[in-house]
Amino acid sequence: MRETVPNPAPDSPAPVQQVPEDVLIILPVRNTVVFPGAVIPLTIGRRISLAAAEEAARSGRRIGLILQRDPSLEEPTGADLYPVGTIARVVRYFTARDGTQHVVCQGEQRFRVLDHLKGLPFMAARFDLVHEPAPHTAALEARALILKERALEAIALLPQAMPELAGVLQQIDNPGQLADLVAGFLDIKPQQKQEVLEIFDVQRRLDRVLDLLGHQVEVMKLSRQVDEQTKEKLGDKQREFYLREQLRTIQNELGDTGDVAEVDELRAAIEKSGMPDEALTQARKELKRLERMPEASGEHSMVRTYLDWLVALPWAKLDTESIDIAKARQVLEDDHFGLTKVKQRILEYLAVRKLNPEGRSPILCFVGPPGVGKTSLGQSIARALGLKFVRGSLGGVHDEAEIRGHRRTYIGALPGNVIQQLRKAGTRNPVFMLDEMDKLGAGFHGDPSSALLEVLDPEQNSAFRDNYLAVPFDLSKVFFVATANQLDTIPGPLRDRLEIIELPGYTQEEKLQIARRYLVDRQRSANGLTAEQVSVSDGALAEIVACYTREAGVRSLERKIGAVLRNVAVRISEGTATRVALDEQAVQEILGSRRYESEVALRTSTTGVATGLAWTPVGGDILFVEATSMPGKGQLILTGQLGEVMRESAQAAFSLLKTRAESLGLGGFDFATRDLHVHLPAGAIPKDGPSAGVALFLALCSLLTNRKVRSAVAMTGEISLRGLVLPVGGIKEKTLAALRAGIHTVLLPARNRKDLEEIPESARNQLRFIWLETVDDALGAALET
Repeated sequence: MRETVPNPAPDSPAPVQQVPEDVLIILPVRNTVVFPGAVIPLTIGRRISLAAAEEAARSGRRIGLILQRDPSLEEPTGADLYPVGTIARVVRYFTARDGTQHVVCQGEQRFRVLDHLKGLPFMAARFDLVHEPAPHTAALEARALILKERALEAIALLPQAMPELAGVLQQIDNPGQLADLVAGFLDIKPQQKQEVLEIFDVQRRLDRVLDLLGHQVEVMKLSRQVDEQTKEKLGDKQREFYLREQLRTIQNELGDTGDVAEVDELRAAIEKSGMPDEALTQARKELKRLERMPEASGEHSMVRTYLDWLVALPWAKLDTESIDIAKARQVLEDDHFGLTKVKQRILEYLAVRKLNPEGRSPILCFVGPPGVGKTSLGQSIARALGLKFVRGSLGGVHDEAEIRGHRRTYIGALPGNVIQQLRKAGTRNPVFMLDEMDKLGAGFHGDPSSALLEVLDPEQNSAFRDNYLAVPFDLSKVFFVATANQLDTIPGPLRDRLEIIELPGYTQEEKLQIARRYLVDRQRSANGLTAEQVSVSDGALAEIVACYTREAGVRSLERKIGAVLRNVAVRISEGTATRVALDEQAVQEILGSRRYESEVALRTSTTGVATGLAWTPVGGDILFVEATSMPGKGQLILTGQLGEVMRESAQAAFSLLKTRAESLGLGGFDFATRDLHVHLPAGAIPKDGPSAGVALFLALCSLLTNRKVRSAVAMTGEISLRGLVLPVGGIKEKTLAALRAGIHTVLLPARNRKDLEEIPESARNQLRFIWLETVDDALGAALET
């Protein structure tokens, strides 16, 4: 059996018929050990296994069955197989109806692999047969007798009787065959069976099988004993708890009572959680289900997670609310500069809450451009009341489940953001900020704004029902605060539940104060600098405010201050400076050329240009209206990405101009042979709305009368075909934008006079307002003589 057989080259596998007779075809098997004398069916699916079985069936040759060490390997090599296997005869090879290949093998004799051959379409090896002489000694016979008795005892303990196996055992006289048969039907690991297969000495094999069988018999006896003890405890009313009692008995026998203690701890936590009756009943019901479930069950973790959520929620936890109006006023003053009316509104709501604690909590909604302090106002309210602050962002939320949660039928289900944030707060009365409410979306998963109706309605939120919890939770003590950049996109029913507080943009003086009081210190600390290392003059801050930022809020301002201080941090870190004093010149050197300059005078230095005022979701802005004339067919050409409403305003201004041509001294202008082109720069930005009507009319009048519009004048207002100036919205934002642009005179519709009080006093003192009843008032105030 030790002849050398030349190996075929791997790239050109040898034909099957060239396999020498002294080479054994190898069939690797997974999780199965075949003993001599055993008949076993095998399912074949791997390429090398199919090739081996087909060759053995075709040639009538014996086949070697060897257990592979790692059952997950699809392409095992010789090193992946155990060294000892069983030579087997192929009894039958067939294909099932479902297309799978099957082979029935009968083990005959042990063999040992000498070396594996390569280059064949199947595994093959040179081998040595293992001969097992079994001398009839008293020691062997005694061990065989004991093994036979214990095997019969084990068969009797099996849940299903096997009389045929007992009869086969009685007829076997060969000790080695007896050991192989018993090891074959034992419920042990394949590695333990392989260990028995590799024991060639019959006496040692009998001892090892006796040891394994003895352990198995003891386990089976204990299992039967546990079963009998459990059945004795059961009555007619307890049969549904059979599995649970059996599990407990097994745990007691093993000394493992961790799960029982864990359930007891959970039960105690449920009783101490302060849940209302409905939630408590549901929690107890789910706990009973948990006790009956095996830990390996997939639903076990779902129920456990649900109970953990119920226990963790602050059902009865209320923080002590301290409302001191003087303290609240001081907190608001310390945290925010300006915003006088906003602070007053907040103090009014806090005063009412103090006088009527059981009344409805107001749901404040701060509306304003980005960076004006909406979120920080909510934090200040929480600090003034001594309450926790939590925040839930609604921007981009388009799934109702984000508010109400997912039902527990879904894998990985969780409560909605409202319940999650309350668990995070650990109290039932935090200040809860609903950020970016105007950016809610709606999709095929539902409308989250509709789900918020229940959350924010004082008549309903005392019994808010999250889909995951499926029990009511009281939200009536939560102090809800919302923020938004604009109100138009908030649905009407939801907006009706909110107390709107509008935050205007800041003036340049207010930005300077905010930078001096808050932003410089915050950025200095963020960049690792101290007041001794760097100082920022008021002139430097004014330079940044006026020439490098133009926004309603102060976020861009803070970024620019941070950029200046980072430049200083580099110089101090390098050792080139120990103390730096920043002034206007230093700011220009660090930030480069000025980004914003007053372009109003430059733009309006020619005829046909007027300065309008516009409202945007991020604050007010100025826009320029430019008009020119050219030979044509009397058409009005409009460019600049104008919306339908603004196009109609331009057409109305053109018609009004033609109507009043005589009174304006335009009798000599031939409208039929000249085209008028109106353009609004920044053509990539969409523009719409009726409030540019006055600016459009004045630009056309300026062009045709050859009279310039005064450079420091801006205007807003809708016009009618009769020449009336109609009111518009966003007066506060527009006037602040005019002030930021360096404009000193603002033309406003007379019917917007009521909005003057909304404009900050500091801005009112710096602006001159002219109230327009008709376009004639605008012509007299805006056009140069």
